[in-house]
Amino acid sequence: IDMLISGIAVAKEKAAGALSQLAVGNSDNRVAIAKAGAIPPLVDLLTSGTDVAKENAAGALWNLAFNSDNRVAIAKAGAIPPLVDLLTSG
Repeated sequence: IDMLISGIAVAKEKAAGALSQLAVGNSDNRVAIAKAGAIPPLVDLLTSGTDVAKENAAGALWNLAFNSDNRVAIAKAGAIPPLVDLLTSG
């Protein structure tokens, strides 16, 4: 999570990608990742990261959203507008 916030660009890309992979098919990891505070920095990456970081952050949020509580947290963190922006402008 610290690398999502204060790491260099490549570290942020890799951290978001790693969290995405950890969340795939693992409900316990989805809960743990959210409880660790990953959702807000992932949402921030949607607008401030490199193209790769944005893609990885969107993928991580996708995987985290398989948990209903995480879906609410993702929306409350403001992810919907930047996700829509990514869909419309890349």
